[in-house]
This record gives sequence, structure tokens and C-alpha cells, in this order.
Amino acid sequence: MRLLWVLVAAVLVVGTSASVASKKSHQKKTTTEAEKKHLDIEKRLEEVQELEAELEKELEAEEEEETSDEENEMTEEQVGEEEAEEEAEALPVEDYHPEIRIDPCHGIYCGAGRMCVPNDEDEGECVCVNVCEHEDDVRRRVCSNNNETWMSDCELYRQRCLCQEEDESCLSPDNKHVHIEYYGACQDMPECVEEELEDFPRRMSEWLFHIMRDMADRETLSEHYVRLEREAEEDPKKQWSYAVVWKWCELDSHPKDKAVSLHELFPLRAPLFTLENCVAAFLESCDANSDHSITLREWATCTKLSEDDLEKFETFCESIRDE
Repeated sequence: MRLLWVLVAAVLVVGTSASVASKKSHQKKTTTEAEKKHLDIEKRLEEVQELEAELEKELEAEEEEETSDEENEMTEEQVGEEEAEEEAEALPVEDYHPEIRIDPCHGIYCGAGRMCVPNDEDEGECVCVNVCEHEDDVRRRVCSNNNETWMSDCELYRQRCLCQEEDESCLSPDNKHVHIEYYGACQDMPECVEEELEDFPRRMSEWLFHIMRDMADRETLSEHYVRLEREAEEDPKKQWSYAVVWKWCELDSHPKDKAVSLHELFPLRAPLFTLENCVAAFLESCDANSDHSITLREWATCTKLSEDDLEKFETFCESIRDE
């Protein structure tokens, strides 16, 4: 822009000088004076051209400086971005992703009829299920040990939880130890006579060993139990003891406290109940001290294992779990 104004000024100077020279010529000035004026104009033009050249140099210098500044700014931005990326990579995961939050209920087992919820300290806590889904399907009915039909297993376990917590919604104190006898509505079962009850341990051990053998053949049995099953195949005397102790260890699940609760007995009791009318009486007889759980010693006694077998299997389950 400054260059343009310089050129305009130069044109005006030249025009003015030419006009003056023309007027003086018409006034019949001498040739020497005209040449002098002409030289003066040329000198002025040279000065203007020199000024123009200086201005062009200044403009070029300014453009170069602006370009250098822009390049420096871009370099600083790139360096800043690289530093930010390096800092982000160096940050721990919890700092770089502050939105990640560990579920306080992760890994907490609450059992049937209960659910885990965060408490005021943001810690996982087991509470009774709020409400069970309504069931219209009659196949979802269950029969309890009190010979009472429940709409679903969820309703039964929820009620047991409420009674154990002494909640006002508990329908009966007896429900504190309620459990499922079998699936389906309650039905009249034939009475278990003494002779059938006495022979029940034999029938149950044979049935359990058949299950153990079938699971080994289908490769759904743990490696340790497979070895025991193969060993029992060679020695029929071991079939009885291995089968009943295997099942007891399997039932002692949540928690693994060396005692099987009546609730933990459900996988054994339910499939047999409608086929074996003595299963309920047998399991009740195993709970010698009526504390609603069966220890390994109580289990060995009611399944007619010898004292030698009991000593052998005293730490049987723990040895298997440690493998």
C-alpha cells in the first residue's frame, strides 16, 4: 500500500514538473533553463525510484518476518500437541479415564432371595429382593418343606430372607428356614415306611455313583473326581463311599464352610422327591442336632460310612479344592 502511494506521489511530481516546464517553455525560457529543469526532474525520478526500491525491500522484509512468525507458531502448536499426547500416555488409567468406576457389588455372592446394592459408604451389601416377577406359568410353582405351594422359587426365597432379617413383611416365623422340596405344586406323597428308610442310603449311593460315572464319560467331571471314579470302577467297595462324599463336597458350595445347609441340599433332594418318598425323611435324619445343616460327620453317619472312611475323608473336600 505504501508503494502505491509513493508511485502516485511520483506521478504528481513528474506531472507538476512537466507542467511548469511547459509553461516556462511557452514563456520563451532559454534552452539552458529547460535542460536544467529536465535534469532536475530526472533527479527527482531517480530519488523516487530509490525510495520505491527501499520500500520494496522493507515490504519483503516484513513479509519474511510474518512468514517466520507463522512457522514458529505452527511449530509451537505441534510441540504442544506432542507434549499433550506424551502426558496422556504417561497418565495412569484411573487419571486418564476418571469416568471408570468399579462396581462395589463385583464379586459379592448374596445367595437366593437376596441381591447386592451399594450402601451409603458405596460398599456392596446384600439385601432381600424387592419384588419378584409375577409368574402365571404353573410349571414355575414350587413346593416347600412345609408342604406349601409357592408361585415361584423367587417368592419362596424372598420370604425366607425377609423372615431371617425379621422384616415386618415376614408371613410366618417358620419361613426363616423354608426351602424348596421339589418343583411343581405340592402333592400328597406316600408315607415312608421304616424298611424303605433303612435301605435308602444304599439306593442313593448307587444312584449317585451312576451319575458320577455318566459325568466322567461325558467329561463334565473334574479331573480329581474322574480319578476317583476310575479307581472305584476297579474296587466296588469304594463306589459307595466315593459317591456319597463326592456329592457332599459338591453341595458344600456357598459358603464352603464344611457344612451343607438344607438349602444347599436342594440339587440332591428335588430330582428324587417324587421318585423316592423317603428322601425328605432321610435328609431330616441326617441333621442329628436339628441346626438346619449337615456336617461331614453327620453325613457319614446317616449314609453308613465307617469310622475309617470318615477319617479318610475328613479333609477330602479341602484337598480337592486346593488342587
